[in-house]
Amino acid sequence: MRTPQKLSLLLITLSLLPLLARCDCECSFEDEDVDESTSRKLHIAAIFIILACSAFGCLIPVIGKNFPALSPERDIFFVIKAFAAGVILATGFIHILPEAFDKLNSPCLNENPWANFPFAGFAAMMAAIGTLMIDTLATGYFTRAHNNKAATGAVSNEVRAPKGDDMEAVAAADHSAHVHIHTHVAHGHAHGSAVDGGEQLLRYRVISQVLELGIIVHSIIIGISLGASQSPSTIRPLVAALSFHQFFEGIGLGGCIVQAQFKIKSVIMMIIFFSLTTPLGIAIGMGISSVYNESSPTALIVEGILDSASAGILIYMSLVDLLAEDFMNPRVQSKGKLQLIINTALLIGAGLMSLLAKWA
Repeated sequence: MRTPQKLSLLLITLSLLPLLARCDCECSFEDEDVDESTSRKLHIAAIFIILACSAFGCLIPVIGKNFPALSPERDIFFVIKAFAAGVILATGFIHILPEAFDKLNSPCLNENPWANFPFAGFAAMMAAIGTLMIDTLATGYFTRAHNNKAATGAVSNEVRAPKGDDMEAVAAADHSAHVHIHTHVAHGHAHGSAVDGGEQLLRYRVISQVLELGIIVHSIIIGISLGASQSPSTIRPLVAALSFHQFFEGIGLGGCIVQAQFKIKSVIMMIIFFSLTTPLGIAIGMGISSVYNESSPTALIVEGILDSASAGILIYMSLVDLLAEDFMNPRVQSKGKLQLIINTALLIGAGLMSLLAKWA
């Protein structure tokens, strides 16, 4: 099954999970300013605004690769990715993880076991470990397959000695083999670079797919929460915060997609999935708003666990696969000024996204 098809199946599955949260619960809270008519208008506007911001953010690196100033080989690309990674990191630490702790420690849940163990932190830790395992196993598998293919090709190109007693032919074969060996040694660095480039490309592809998985999980949940809300005073700041969040998260994901060098069909599919997840969540939330109770035990547990897992994935991806990958890049390490700029961009991205926690 291809990656876009797997993402499609996963997206549908995740979108159905919150429907389990239809059970009633005495521990419920009513919105102070319920206005269904105004809320519906805001929901419809939110779908198109967030869709546009998500798609535009993801398309900037994809389109930018055709412009020399924004290509992945330029310094500005590292700066943009550092800013976007800061946004993703703050999303995991400041927005998602505290929300998961609140839900799994809610008074609506039984004290035993939910209040007696930090399930949110545990789920985030296990998700981060799971992401590490998937990252290393997938990269190792594709690297071995790549190396085996390269080795098979090298063996098939070996010069075979001619049969018979023709000494001139044997000498010619020896000379050919000698030239072949020296040529191979002389170009060893070039071959090594090609292999290294192939391995790096495979790693970028794994990174982009795992990152999109973590984003999809959270986007569906936050979209449903927004769509189910009937309070305009709650919806307005959420729309602004989510638009900012999706835009810069899209830049980070788009940068990974560009480095992965997918075929155009796969690029389009990944952008569509990313752009549609939050609007789809809003539409689902609107559809189930009459029966959806965000304070029900089932809703709290499902959303709390998924939020924790999403936080663990995003924190791991931002620190290990985005920031460490770029900050340790030889191009960055050789330029002190660039190091200062990308560190500043990281702090600005994380700071701005953290500031949004005041409103959303």
